[in-house]
Amino acid sequence: MSPSRTFVNPLRDLDDNRLNRIAGPSGLVIFGVTGDLSRKKLMPAVYDLANRGLLPPGFGLVGFARREWKDQDFEALVHESIQKYARTPWSEDVWKQLSSGIRFVSGDFDDDDAFDRLKQTISELDEQRGTNGNHAFYLSIPPKAFPIVTKQLSRSGLADPKPDTFRRVVIEKPFGSDLKSARELNEVVESVFPPDSVFRIDHYLGKETVQNILALRFANLLYEPIWNANYIDHVQITMAEDIGVGGRAGYYDGIGAARDVIQNHLLQLLALTAMEEPATFDAADLRAEKEKVLAAVMIPADLASHTARGQYRGGWQGGEQVSGYLDKEGISPDSKTETFAAMRLDINTPRWQGVPFYLRAGKRLGRRVTEIAVVFKDAPQQLFGERQISTLGPNAIVIRVQPDEGVTIRFGSKVPGPGMQVRDVTMDFGYGHSFTEDSPEAYERLILDVLLGDPPLFPRHQEVELSWKILDPIVKFWSESGMPDSYLPGSWGPKSSEAMMAIDGRSWRRP
Repeated sequence: MSPSRTFVNPLRDLDDNRLNRIAGPSGLVIFGVTGDLSRKKLMPAVYDLANRGLLPPGFGLVGFARREWKDQDFEALVHESIQKYARTPWSEDVWKQLSSGIRFVSGDFDDDDAFDRLKQTISELDEQRGTNGNHAFYLSIPPKAFPIVTKQLSRSGLADPKPDTFRRVVIEKPFGSDLKSARELNEVVESVFPPDSVFRIDHYLGKETVQNILALRFANLLYEPIWNANYIDHVQITMAEDIGVGGRAGYYDGIGAARDVIQNHLLQLLALTAMEEPATFDAADLRAEKEKVLAAVMIPADLASHTARGQYRGGWQGGEQVSGYLDKEGISPDSKTETFAAMRLDINTPRWQGVPFYLRAGKRLGRRVTEIAVVFKDAPQQLFGERQISTLGPNAIVIRVQPDEGVTIRFGSKVPGPGMQVRDVTMDFGYGHSFTEDSPEAYERLILDVLLGDPPLFPRHQEVELSWKILDPIVKFWSESGMPDSYLPGSWGPKSSEAMMAIDGRSWRRP
């Protein structure tokens, strides 16, 4: 933590071979191919990887669903998804190469014959496309279906790789709904696949700006020496959405903002912001440092004062009238599910002693934005009078995760003129302005990592369990505390959120 310590850069272990990686012979099986995630993210990401030359020419893509489709029906769905959602330009040659490896298997998850047909299909791809027995299974399905699918993969022998080949499984969040269910889910999956073959996807970790936290901190001597309690007053991590629950109301009710995004996305951002410097960027070193941070997180003693929750009500937003959460079809009028959650967390390490981390997430807020704001302590101002710095706020480094990816530094500068007046100015770095390359979609990076067996960006079950240990007591307290506060659409949450900050003499940033 000390600013005088010797700086060792773990980026030294990254070379051109790791930055320009190409998957070897392999295939991907997607369960739940008709869902939004598959259509909007997974299939376009596969095409974009192929278009960038990062997949082998004989790559195989297999869809599994209940639809009574033939291979050509699934091929048409993939084509439509690519045309609508792909990031890279259309190439007829790339599509011709990719489409020749597309297959479809129809069946239910409890259908033994369907999984036997899937095994035969994969064997044919090995023979016809040279996938060489290397296959990953992407479970783009509800968590309640994980047990039956993993058991079917085990029963059929699909989970068992031959020597010098791999079989991997990819699971999406939510990783359970509390610590108990997360452990049960992990036991089910790891009873079939060994831990190093299980890839838990948190797509936020695939975003360029999230990975840039590591570069910002550890590739620059400018920031790391002041990245500690000597200089930092507090940290704010915000994930705001300007939309409501939409068609997800059935899923969202009973889950809420805290379980939906704080347990995974925001606590991962906290861990990357607060972790100590890893020895290398290998998976074991990165995960070890993140786990140390999560294990050191302390929840507030007074949860009533240092947490807040709310539900958006009906009103006007963006020039249109929108319905409230409790007005959604299928939502009980006495539902306690929060659409806004905020909390203070502390980290019991020398680096962060006395530095609170404030997390908030919500729907129907002022704008769509995800950011990490590192707010510094006030500088000694013996040279300046109160009037000279009346409009000067604290220095801050703001990492913008989305939508305008980049970093803003806020500091004080003299106002032009004869007097000495200091006010806030900003220096801004934006990905779109500084690089000619388009940022890959998060799922491109993550799918490629799965095929390469490169796990640094995937949380292992220890991280998942530590996150639930943090969140469970807060969610339990809320469940015993009556209805959430309400807030207007287009606002920044309930008044109790502002009060939570005011107790500490601070206020939320307006992103």
